[in-house]
Amino acid sequence: MTKRHAAHPYALIKVGIEGSVVTITLHNPARKNAIGPAMVNELLHALAEARADEGVRVIVLTGVGDAFCAGGDFAQMSTPAAGGDALPHQGDYADLLLAMVNSPKPIVARVNGHALGGGLGLVAASHFAVAVRGARLGTPEINVGLFPMMIMAVLQRIVPRRRLLEMMLFGERLDADQAAAAGIINRAAEVAELDGAVKHIIDHLLTKSPMTLRLGLEAFAAQDDLELEQALPLLRERLAGCLATDDAREGLTAFLEKRSPKWTGK
Repeated sequence: MTKRHAAHPYALIKVGIEGSVVTITLHNPARKNAIGPAMVNELLHALAEARADEGVRVIVLTGVGDAFCAGGDFAQMSTPAAGGDALPHQGDYADLLLAMVNSPKPIVARVNGHALGGGLGLVAASHFAVAVRGARLGTPEINVGLFPMMIMAVLQRIVPRRRLLEMMLFGERLDADQAAAAGIINRAAEVAELDGAVKHIIDHLLTKSPMTLRLGLEAFAAQDDLELEQALPLLRERLAGCLATDDAREGLTAFLEKRSPKWTGK
């Protein structure tokens, strides 16, 4: 497969592209990949770059070393973005979560180790997540006098109300199987099975029409906070847009002709 590299130089993340999959790796091992303003800014640039690259179909988010992301980098909480100072300022952590939730390209979190606090927010904002057994995923902020304010917004979309309150108010750290049971991740995997589990998701996504994936994810994000009375008319309109694409016509024709579709992404 053709390998490409990120257009921007990054200090706290690594970006590699192989074929139609871009992998963004949190790369601050000395801090267990803790996330601060500089890393947030770099992630926003990397996501924008992936979104603009027509060759990219799937985004994988992971961490270097034995941690996915240990949480917020408290040392940087009150300082402006640095370390990524060669890049224009794109936004803060709330902007990052919004960019992930609204991404028109699927994001798969490859949770290679602990994902706590702000790191758990990244997992919750991804479209798919697989975590290695041995990883802890949790909201320990209350134990240091803080509360998981911003990640609460993405967690409440995937975790039942009472379970989420229990997690946040107790400061729980779930193991990977408990996180799967709570709906935070799709599945838990042994270390040797992690890459295979991620690849399984990617392979499924790559068989689908890239146009339909984009339209579907955009519609899913647009209707997420709407009442039913507003969501259905919006989705009726989005369905009409989907039916007008070349890929929809090809998919329906292929179904009737009992053959595999040939997607053009149009």
